[in-house]
Amino acid sequence: MRGRRAFAILTIYLLLLAGFAWMVQLMMARSYSTGFGTSATYATAAIGQGIFVALIMLETLLVVFLSPMATVGSISLEREKQTLEMLTATPITSFSIVLGKLLSALVYIWLLIAASIPLTAVVFVFGGVAPEDLARSYLVLIATALGLGSFGLCCSSLVKRTQAATALAIFGVLAVSLGSLFLIVFWQSVGETENDRQAGRRGSTPEILTYLNPFVAQADIAPVDALCVFDSSLSEYCRFRSRFVSDGIGIFNGGKGDTIGGPAPAFNTGGGAVVPVEVPIAQAAPLGAIADVMAFGAATDSIWQKTVTSWLILSVVFLLISSQFVSPTRRLHIRRRRTRKPSPEVA
Repeated sequence: MRGRRAFAILTIYLLLLAGFAWMVQLMMARSYSTGFGTSATYATAAIGQGIFVALIMLETLLVVFLSPMATVGSISLEREKQTLEMLTATPITSFSIVLGKLLSALVYIWLLIAASIPLTAVVFVFGGVAPEDLARSYLVLIATALGLGSFGLCCSSLVKRTQAATALAIFGVLAVSLGSLFLIVFWQSVGETENDRQAGRRGSTPEILTYLNPFVAQADIAPVDALCVFDSSLSEYCRFRSRFVSDGIGIFNGGKGDTIGGPAPAFNTGGGAVVPVEVPIAQAAPLGAIADVMAFGAATDSIWQKTVTSWLILSVVFLLISSQFVSPTRRLHIRRRRTRKPSPEVA
């Protein structure tokens, strides 16, 4: 932070995020400019939720690729410069070395995350997003940055060259982000039975496959369940959410196609009664029915909690592995019993 480059990068980063949010707002406002009745009723909340989803997904994409790249050369560059032996000769422990490398590399990533909070908070002007949704999303970002940063540091300690560590980190990131989604789709298609095909359901998938994917966790947090029922402008995102996230449908319990429901979300109608709603995405509800249904009472799932916990546990595991490979004198060696050969004189 002593030079101009850090401030220039931070300014350009915020300008790009602001421009992206402005374009999303213009596109969604244009889609509602000719709407009548139902679409215009929840236009402001839908625009706020659309901006929130777009910004959070973009920030998640940046964190997923920047975090391991920030730490992937921490140990390998020390080996290339032949300074790692001097560093391990100091009284600093191996775990303290890798922990200091991790925090010093990720502090700027966390600064970028913190700097985007006031910009993302603009969605409160439009409505449709609660403060706890924003807090949960940024908690997922921080945990993901910590876990993937630890993974990049582990790759840097396992190999001697920075190029090899970078390639290993890139393949790992792609496996976590795109590979897990491919496994989910593959498992759904393979596990689909004839009864599921006739009923319009997909095959069930183990929930554990989604734990390490931050994009699925962010989709789990975004409060767009009810608006997916009443509005078709978010159809692509709603289709993604119903396929990978929504409770009771898609990957977990083999629910019905692209519907918001499964166990349907319950909404309070004002008189104390709880009414379940299960409506296909493409089907619009009558205006009178929408007036009685509060569009922001859909309960979210708990995938994001398991994602945060998984990345925190993995970060500790990666740090322990890295500390073992930093100092050669502290590596865990597997002792093998050697058989002594008889000397020639005895033979």
